[in-house]
Amino acid sequence: MAAKVEERTYEDALNWLRDHGFDLIEAPGTQNRVFIKKYNCSAAIQKNGDDGVKIFAYPGYLIGSEISKLVNKGYQQFLKTAKTEVPATADHLKALHQFTEEMKEALGLPSLYNESLGTVSESYQYDRIEDRDKPQPSRPKRPWQVGEKPIATTKKSQT
Repeated sequence: MAAKVEERTYEDALNWLRDHGFDLIEAPGTQNRVFIKKYNCSAAIQKNGDDGVKIFAYPGYLIGSEISKLVNKGYQQFLKTAKTEVPATADHLKALHQFTEEMKEALGLPSLYNESLGTVSESYQYDRIEDRDKPQPSRPKRPWQVGEKPIATTKKSQT
């Protein structure tokens, strides 16, 4: 039987986060959007509608001052930013998992079974083929595709 999730208002969520040790930083130039930080992880939330709350920037481990994206390459998980990509350690993943679970509780979001088992990546690249998730026209040509010409078909003349 599914448990009922207690939805929180934006102000209730902010109060819960403050009470549970999260740092709240107002997003510059916007209203009703804050960055939350704990365990060296961060995310951004914003007011949704009249008094709801939603995630604006999904949780990631902080590398420098940038929120990283977790990428799973099958043999290793990586923390990727615009400037760098570093292997994720068990400590990184544990902190990210704990941060995400607490943030969901604060926002009144459901904790899904597969996410509760461990950290979930934003991107999976098990076969290590890059750009596979992009549309066909925007994918770079592979070495075996460079210089390909369509094969012309010819009809045999009947003699």
